[in-house]
Amino acid sequence: MEYLILFLPLIGAFISGFFGKKIGNRNTQILASVLVTLSGIFSLIIFYKVLALGYSENKLIFNWISSGNFNVNWSIYIDALTAVMLVVVSLISSIIHFYSIGYMNHDPHKTRFTAYLSLFTFAMLTLVTADNFLQLFFGWEGVGLCSYLLIGFWYKKPSANAAAIKAFLVNRVGDFGFAIGIFLIFLFYGTVNYNEVFQQTPMLIQEKLIFFDIEFNLITLICLMLFIGAMGKSAQIFLHTWLPDAMEGPTPVSALIHAATMVTAGVFLVVRCSPMFEYSQTALNFVTTIGMLTAFFAATVALVQNDIKKIVAYSTCSQLGYMFLAAGIGAYNVAIFHLFTHAFFKALLFLGSGCVIHSFNEQQDIRSMGGVWKKIPYTYTLMIIGTLALTGFPFLSGYYSKDAIIEFAYLKGNAIGYYAAFVGIFTALLTSIYSWRLIFKTFHGKYNNKEANLNSIQESSLIMLMPSCLLAIGAIFAGFIFKEIFIGPNNSEFWKNSILFLNAIQHEHPPLWFISITPVIVILAIPLSYYLFVENEKILKNFVDKNKFLYNFLLRKWYFDEIYNFIFVEPIKKIGLLFWKKGDIDTIDRYGPDGLSKIVKIISDKAVNFQSGHLYHYAFVMLVGLSILLTYLILY
Repeated sequence: MEYLILFLPLIGAFISGFFGKKIGNRNTQILASVLVTLSGIFSLIIFYKVLALGYSENKLIFNWISSGNFNVNWSIYIDALTAVMLVVVSLISSIIHFYSIGYMNHDPHKTRFTAYLSLFTFAMLTLVTADNFLQLFFGWEGVGLCSYLLIGFWYKKPSANAAAIKAFLVNRVGDFGFAIGIFLIFLFYGTVNYNEVFQQTPMLIQEKLIFFDIEFNLITLICLMLFIGAMGKSAQIFLHTWLPDAMEGPTPVSALIHAATMVTAGVFLVVRCSPMFEYSQTALNFVTTIGMLTAFFAATVALVQNDIKKIVAYSTCSQLGYMFLAAGIGAYNVAIFHLFTHAFFKALLFLGSGCVIHSFNEQQDIRSMGGVWKKIPYTYTLMIIGTLALTGFPFLSGYYSKDAIIEFAYLKGNAIGYYAAFVGIFTALLTSIYSWRLIFKTFHGKYNNKEANLNSIQESSLIMLMPSCLLAIGAIFAGFIFKEIFIGPNNSEFWKNSILFLNAIQHEHPPLWFISITPVIVILAIPLSYYLFVENEKILKNFVDKNKFLYNFLLRKWYFDEIYNFIFVEPIKKIGLLFWKKGDIDTIDRYGPDGLSKIVKIISDKAVNFQSGHLYHYAFVMLVGLSILLTYLILY
C-alpha cells in the first residue's frame, strides 16, 4: 500500500506525459486524477492505522548509495508526522486534479499540465516519506523543478517565464543553505539517516565549529542552515519575493503550491528536525522571529493588493509565518495542526478565486468586480466559508489552529512568547480586514467590470464547484475533529517519536480575557470592513490621499523587489555585461578566434605574392634556401 501511495502519481505523470495524446485529453485527465485519488484513499488508511494502531514502518525500496560506512537507502518512512503529510498532500492534490479538468478545459496543453501536477505530487510524497536527508533533498529539488514548470506553464507569457525563473533562483538561495546543513551533518555525524543523526545529537551539543576565527555551536549552525532552506521553500521574509509572482501560473498551480505542498515543506522540515532544534534555543528564537516578521509583513501588504490571487498568496505567506512562529516556541504539533487546517481553507480560497476569475472572463483585479453575489451564489458561499476559516471565526477550522498558536505563545511565558502572541493577535486583525476586503470588493457594492456585461456573469461548471465543496467541509470541520488528536492533552500518544519535546508544553488555558481577544476582533472586523469597503469608501480614499507614502510602501511590498534589484540584480547584470563586452567580445574574440583568423589572412595575403608564376623566381628561392642550408652545415 505504501508503494502505491508513492508511485501512483508517478504512473499518472508518465501516462499523461507520454501517452496523453493517444489516450485523449479528457481520458488522460480523469485517469491521472483517479490515480492520485487512490493515493489519497490509501493515505487515509495509513493515517487510520497510525491513529488507531500506532502503526509505523520503514519500507526499503532499494539501496541507493553504499560507499564504505556510508549507506543511503531509498525508503518509505511512515510515522505520525508522515501520515499527516500524506493525507494533506495526496487529498488536496487529488481535489485539485479534478478541479483542473474543468479549469483547463480550453487549454490545448492540458495533458502536459496534468503530467506536471502528478509529477509535482510524486516529488512532494518522496520528500515527506524520506528517512534520510539526501532523499528529502531529492524530493525537495524535485518539487522546486516542478514548481518551475508549473509557474511557467503559459511559457508564451513573458511575465510567466520571469516568475518561474524568479521562483527557481530565490529557492536556490535557500537550497544552498540547506545543502550546507546536510554537508555539515555528514561531516560531523558520518551519516544522513534521520534516526542515526537524532540519536547522536545530544552527544554533540558542545561541539564547536571555527570558521574565519569565529566560533559557532555546531547544532545551532546546522539548524540555521536547514532553516534557511525552509525560508526559501516556505517563502519567509527576505526569501519571499517569488511567492506573489508565482500567481502567473494557472490557478490550480497556485492552490497546489500554496495550500498543501511546496510552501509547507519548510514547516515539515523544521518539525521533522525537532530532535535537533530542541537543542538550540538560538535557532528556535530565530525561527520565531522570522515567523513573526513574515506574518506581520505579509498581512500588511495584503491590505492594499488588488489582484485577487495575490491577496490570497500573501495570506499564505502570513499563515506560514504563524506556523514557524509555533515551531519556534517549541509547539511543533500546533504548527502541523495549523498546516493541516490551512491546507483545506487555503485551497478552497484559491479554487474559489479561480471560479471568480472564470466568471469574470479571466479578470483578476477586484476593483473591476463587485455586485455579483446573487449571480454566483455557490462561489460566493464557498469563498465566505474559506474566509471565515482563514480569519479564525469561532468554531471553524482556522479558529482552533490559529488561536492555539497564539495561546501557546502566551503560555511560553517569556519575552519572545509574549511578543509572538501580540504579533499573532494584531496579524489576526489585519487578516480579517484584508480577507473581508476581498469578499466585499469582489461580491458586494457596485458592478465595476466594463469589459463584460453583468448578465454574462455565471457560475462555474459543476466539475469546478464540487471539489471546492469537499474542501469547504474540511474548512468547517477539520479543526474541531482533529484538535484533540493533534494538540490535546494526550497528543503524545499520537505523535510518539515523530516529534521531540525536551520540555513538555503546557496545556492549561490562558486567562479568559486573553482567549477572548482574537475571536472578538475577528468578529468586529466584519462590520468594520463592510462599512469601510462598501458603505463609506471615501474614508479610506481620504486616508490614502493623506498617507501616500505608507500606501505606496505597502503597495510596493516594502520595496523588497526594488532593494534586491538595486543590491543584487543590477550589479550582477553590469558585471555580466562587462565580462561579455570587454572580456568575451573585446578580448577573447578579438585576440582569439577573430585575431587568429586575421593573422592567418594577413599571412596568406603575403604568401600569395610569392606565387608569381615565373620559373626564375622559384629557382632563386631554392638557391637562397640551399645557400642557407649549406652555411648552417659548414658553421655547425
